[in-house]
Amino acid sequence: MSETGVWLIILCAGVGTFALRLSFIQAVGHRGMPDWLRRPLRYVPAAVLSALVVPGIVVGGPEPLDPARLAGGAVAALVAWRTRNTLWVLAAGMVVLWAVSALLR
Repeated sequence: MSETGVWLIILCAGVGTFALRLSFIQAVGHRGMPDWLRRPLRYVPAAVLSALVVPGIVVGGPEPLDPARLAGGAVAALVAWRTRNTLWVLAAGMVVLWAVSALLR
């Protein structure tokens, strides 16, 4: 496939994604959302983030169930639960990941 064809596909995918999102904003954006729908939608960001992060922890390392990744993820989850501070979560998870990786070498 030529370079122009690739860029045309990327452009079409971008326009299509934008049009799909804009259609929902235009259709429902000026009206309020019912409370029965608004309540479960609060949990969507946490569910999406979990769906993106957990597979990387469980099978994202050099081997499935890498102990360093599992330890870092567990510590990061604990720090997130206790502090709710993103910087502390990232720092604690990475320090534990690096420390356990260094110990297991």
